[in-house]
Amino acid sequence: MKKIIIMIELASIVILGIFAQWISWKMKLPAILPLILIGLFVGPVSSLFTDDGHKWIEPIYNFTEKTGLFPENTFFFFVSLAIGLILFEGGLTLKIKDFGSVSSTIVKLISVGPVITLAGASVFAHFIMNLSWEISLLFASLIIVTGPTVIAPLLRHLPIKRNVATVLKWEGILIDPVGALIAVLVFEFIVSGDSSQHFTQHALISFGKIVLIGVSFGFTAAHFLNILVKKKLIPYYLLNVFTLALVLSVYVFSDLLAGESGLLAVVIMGLVLGNLNVSYMKNILDFKESISVLLISILFIILSAAIDIKDLKLLSDYRVLLLFGAIVFIVRPIVVFFSSGKSVLSLREKIYISLMGPRGIVAAGIASLFGMRLTGKVEGAEYIIPLVFMVVLGTVVFNALTARPIANLLKIMKDKSDGFLIIGANSGARLLAKYLKENDKHVVLADNSQFHIDKALNDGLDAFKADIYSDAFGNDFDLLDIGYLLALTPSSDLNNYTLKKYGNVFGENGSFRLVDDKEFRKNKKEVLEKCAFSCQTDYNIFAETARDFPFLYEEKISDKEELDILLEKINNTRNSIPVFLKDHKENIFVMPCNTEKLKVQEGYTLVCFGKKPE
Repeated sequence: MKKIIIMIELASIVILGIFAQWISWKMKLPAILPLILIGLFVGPVSSLFTDDGHKWIEPIYNFTEKTGLFPENTFFFFVSLAIGLILFEGGLTLKIKDFGSVSSTIVKLISVGPVITLAGASVFAHFIMNLSWEISLLFASLIIVTGPTVIAPLLRHLPIKRNVATVLKWEGILIDPVGALIAVLVFEFIVSGDSSQHFTQHALISFGKIVLIGVSFGFTAAHFLNILVKKKLIPYYLLNVFTLALVLSVYVFSDLLAGESGLLAVVIMGLVLGNLNVSYMKNILDFKESISVLLISILFIILSAAIDIKDLKLLSDYRVLLLFGAIVFIVRPIVVFFSSGKSVLSLREKIYISLMGPRGIVAAGIASLFGMRLTGKVEGAEYIIPLVFMVVLGTVVFNALTARPIANLLKIMKDKSDGFLIIGANSGARLLAKYLKENDKHVVLADNSQFHIDKALNDGLDAFKADIYSDAFGNDFDLLDIGYLLALTPSSDLNNYTLKKYGNVFGENGSFRLVDDKEFRKNKKEVLEKCAFSCQTDYNIFAETARDFPFLYEEKISDKEELDILLEKINNTRNSIPVFLKDHKENIFVMPCNTEKLKVQEGYTLVCFGKKPE
């Protein structure tokens, strides 16, 4: 019977984890919210409903009562390795070049900001909760990060001003591994000496050993993998699983040489590997993202379930609410206002960014790991897990409920989204994108061809490689202000799918595609409203015109009659394509096939590419 119960509990962890991910996708919530809530419900909360006080799912094995899934050491090792893999992926996303490409505000948020958070939160934790300075510093280091996986679902359907979205985007991406690294270093310093030798010479030597071995192992392993791949000593189909095995090996062997150095080693390995600018990195990152989804789903169900009801009761202390308020309404605003002192951000934008600081998966995961390691060894360590989980859940719920109302109150919502998303980065699409960019429009190109993406990037355009059929498409922060969708690929099936799947998401002002080869032969009135440019412009003509006449020109028009005459003249030329209509306020609209409903006034301009009719 016990074997069946264990099997059911193990299966339930995976099933509930994936179910929580589905809920987050369906309700457009950060995944961490349903994961932790479900874990708490089947864990400590469920013990209130059972006759014997046992949890429905008990991750940690109790030798006395012979209940639970994992012996404490096994549970600890599993969590350690899972967090290591998650942090490795975080290191992969941290690009050194990004520090030079973002604004001074973001640079300060991810450099000076963590220092202020570390100092401020530790002071409040020490004096409000009466925690030791060691535990206060560790708690503060764990709440530095604001993960992008939490911010993205909150902002995706909020058309806030672009500079605000940019700051929140890059802070979330860059501070994740930075914050994790700081937390690891603080933890390593705490455990580097015994209770009577904290902050002594012995502790400093032990700390230095941990940092030296962790950095050395991570740096060496990243270059070792790069050499193996370049020399083609690893077959392509084994690259992902070999990387996984190497990350686990680095973690284990680094930890054997210097206890607690494994996390630092894998973060450094990911950081170095992510900045080598190698072609195989996309495959590794995609694989690690898939592994991370599964690990996160399992990890946060068992971490939440492992919390005891007595730990949750620690949060009933009114001082916990005071600490939460100090972090959200004092520490975070100080960080933002100090970092954005001389920036172009307005006061309202600074206030909004100050209130948008949800903590994420890295904070909760590392807190559980460090809390388990220190509980019973360092006084006050039992507060680490419940306090950090409180901050994570509190900030996520607070921001989920207030993100839109506060944005409306502060009037930082855009009047409309006027950016362009072009599916396809072929020569014709790039030509249109250049024109839009020259006219101060935000335009993003997406294509599954790395060759086309490289061409676009070399032209100074925003572009990314993407699979339109993937559910992950559209998660990019750079698409927050998109209002026009243009599908310009050679595949009519793909163009149709794009408009059907994403027309309502990115086509607030209009979604368009090229005429396909069947519609090309039909009468103008039978062509769908969603077709762009003209009824004679299928992909072949679009591509040929871009190849033979890669030029754009403008024609001034004053009314609808003049527009119709000009369009007829252009269509008869067959080497020119009408693409945009620009009004007297410099607003740009996509030219539809069916122009019957178009309204044209004095000062409008028709934009075409190709050969100008004589």
